[in-house]
Amino acid sequence: MSIREALAILLLSISGIAAAAELAQSNAKHLGVATCASSVCHGKLTAQSDRDVALNEYQIWSHQDYHSRAFRDLINPQSQAIAAKLGLASAATSKLCLDCHADNVPATLRGPKFQLSDGVQCEACHGGAEKWIETHAQKSVPHSDNVARGMYPSEQPLRRAELCLSCHMGTRDKFATHAIMGAGHPRLRFELQVFTFNQPAHVQIDADYVQRKGRIDNMNLWVTGQIENARRYLELLQNRLAVPDSFLPEFALYDCFSCHHPIDRDKQRWTHARAGAGVEPGTLRLQKYHLVMLQAITEVLAPDSLAEFVTATDGLVQAGHTNVASVQAAAQKLHGWIDARDGWTNRQYSRDEIAKIRKTVLRYASEDRASDFGAAEQVVMGVDSLSYALDDHERHKAALDTLYNAVKSPSAFDPTQFAGVARGVQSQF
Repeated sequence: MSIREALAILLLSISGIAAAAELAQSNAKHLGVATCASSVCHGKLTAQSDRDVALNEYQIWSHQDYHSRAFRDLINPQSQAIAAKLGLASAATSKLCLDCHADNVPATLRGPKFQLSDGVQCEACHGGAEKWIETHAQKSVPHSDNVARGMYPSEQPLRRAELCLSCHMGTRDKFATHAIMGAGHPRLRFELQVFTFNQPAHVQIDADYVQRKGRIDNMNLWVTGQIENARRYLELLQNRLAVPDSFLPEFALYDCFSCHHPIDRDKQRWTHARAGAGVEPGTLRLQKYHLVMLQAITEVLAPDSLAEFVTATDGLVQAGHTNVASVQAAAQKLHGWIDARDGWTNRQYSRDEIAKIRKTVLRYASEDRASDFGAAEQVVMGVDSLSYALDDHERHKAALDTLYNAVKSPSAFDPTQFAGVARGVQSQF
């Protein structure tokens, strides 16, 4: 197992593990895994070569996919301890936990074979099957018709990102707060292309699939993930930063490692360059991990807009030391700037553009401009994803392993050392 795979499995297994869908048709019943898992449907033991789909998807999901274990994670000792600290009777019965660790639709939308204990099951991602369960098996019915009946279009990069981030980052209604993390829940982090790549594939991207649903290029998946991560974070700043009945803000939206790091004199992490303009030592800083990645993308695709975006990002971080209203205004401004670049999610990218963006991401790291631990994670996973997009991943495997080693442990992470590692591998890309 590679370092990349081990890291991604760790992230999947501890960080909420789920994507409860914001469904296209919320009044469709969820029929349950048993409806899909028979041997005449998606429950065959081995892949079938004479059909449009392999029909062994249930086997892959149940034996290899961490989403199938999401509910079971709620009954392990760690989750029981977290629930107790939060004053919950049980993690396995609390909406707070079930909204991301299961397909927690209302009782009125649960079919006779539905079981909450199935965890993040088929319909959590593909939508309630009541109105498309029959038609999706008919060759005469196009995929667009099934989507119109409530199937979630996860083959579309932006919709996939929205779906995954509904749990892997959160929404207005479900969110891993600082209190939840303080009770023991791991911090959330996500990169769409890496997580997609490391999930056991239960689809075959063959000619038939491409004809029905199209193809997602690795580059588009990575760019879309960065855009939607940044946008979702800005939305959370606008509706989750203020905590009701508290004079404290929601600390989960700040950079965890502006506080949680060694305080030995020779291991201080704060510098003016890392903190940003107007941010004093010893203060909390809003996260800008994905905004830094978007700066690298902007430098290549729209260099004339870079200064405006950097200024807006700096303004957001500075607003984080002012008041909630200032943060909301700065977040809204940045959100609008990103919305105007939605075309980046589905444009075609040349090899030269992809290579330049990869070099720019690495340069930011080497210049100590992406040295917060969260930003460093995005640098490493981004360089990895872009190497797959350029089809030269194997050639750079040793350098990528070196980068992954540098972010293997948050507690041992050294930003100065990471910048040095980035400088050391720059010439190899």
